[in-house]
Amino acid sequence: MFNATLEKTGDTGKIWQEFWKLGEARTNAPGIRARVMLMKPEAPNSRQFLVETGSGHNFVADDTAGGTGPKPIELVAAALAGCTAFDVITILRSKKRQLVTGYEVQVEAEQAERPPQVFVAIRIHHIVRGYDIDAAAISEAIRISEEKYCSVEAMIKHSAVVRTTFEVINEANA
Repeated sequence: MFNATLEKTGDTGKIWQEFWKLGEARTNAPGIRARVMLMKPEAPNSRQFLVETGSGHNFVADDTAGGTGPKPIELVAAALAGCTAFDVITILRSKKRQLVTGYEVQVEAEQAERPPQVFVAIRIHHIVRGYDIDAAAISEAIRISEEKYCSVEAMIKHSAVVRTTFEVINEANA
């Protein structure tokens, strides 16, 4: 039924056929999966969802009215912060040999006024604490994350201008 419906739409069916061919070519690729389930389907005004990730983690997502979990768009901002944070800390510690004792990434995003209200401007601020931290090493680690590794930023920067800043808090040697 699904394929028959697509074939009737002409070009759309061809696009989907090509899409599925691409998927068939990568049958060994694990992919990213998630599942979202309405938590209280019997409650007519319920919009609270249980999110289950492909790696088996669970959390609640909600909207502003419910307030029992993050909004989905907040999860995108958190994903961006987490994605670049993993890249940068790995580069700083393993390749740049920096003695990092604390690290934080803050993301602020501005959304378009009209739906779908994509991010249009994003500020990413890295705060690195440690001993004799080299600002050039941080700058390079951030650049590598932005240009090569952070898949979340790679997707977001199609709709948003991304500005990155950082600060270093050097601790005195004891």
